[in-house]
Amino acid sequence: IGSCWNHHPSPPPETRMATINMRVALLGDVHANLPALEAVLVHAKNLGATEYWNIGDFVGYNAFPDQVVRRMRMRGFSNIIGNYDLKVLSFPKKDMKWRKNKHPLKRQAFKWAYENLSTTSKAYLAALPGELYKVVGDRKFLLVHGSPASNEELLDKATPQARLGELKDLAEQKYQTNFAAIICGHSHQAFTRRVNHTLFINTGSVGRPGDGNPRTAYSILDISGENLQVSHYRLDYDLGRVIAANREAGLPEAFTDMILEGRDLDWVLGS
Repeated sequence: IGSCWNHHPSPPPETRMATINMRVALLGDVHANLPALEAVLVHAKNLGATEYWNIGDFVGYNAFPDQVVRRMRMRGFSNIIGNYDLKVLSFPKKDMKWRKNKHPLKRQAFKWAYENLSTTSKAYLAALPGELYKVVGDRKFLLVHGSPASNEELLDKATPQARLGELKDLAEQKYQTNFAAIICGHSHQAFTRRVNHTLFINTGSVGRPGDGNPRTAYSILDISGENLQVSHYRLDYDLGRVIAANREAGLPEAFTDMILEGRDLDWVLGS
């Protein structure tokens, strides 16, 4: 169920440090789907993950926004905010505008998520960074939601290699360092691609996959000596529980169709 991709960089001798062995769960785009998140956390724990790096979009479309935020505030999680989280937090200011230019179901999703987040969870999300620079041994990693250029840029398997090269250069110029990996999400489609010395890793979506496969998605990054190994996983989870919760909450049936079909709202609505 996992596909692996190995990368063997050769840092100059002066940057070599003691061997670091770490297994990191890479996840994101949970979109308020607590049953899917719980399945991922159990799987990752059973595989021996000791850290959890989350690329954002905690909330949206499903019935567990506050529970998801509280679960992902756990010790050991490194979290950044996603574009959807930012939109939900801005709902009070943007509502009048969105009434005019957003599809009513999209506006409803923002409204419901905002109204069902506790004050504590809203404050936690608002305080999160938009990207995170991580160091493991002598390796540098960057967590972004969309891309190093924009939290709404969609990176997927079809993104031109030249564009990934531009984004790598942008990130490395900003931080004045070389990155072993840039970890992203937002497109809801998992991949691992290489640009020179840097891996681009998309975690896939925990709570609302976008590739037509409804199973939850996340990735494992193994950091061992000079080797990086990425494994992408798809897992079954209790779909019935989230469907029942969505219906009990009075959420539109289109939101349930999204998780059943593994597609976004535009696809479900045929727009």
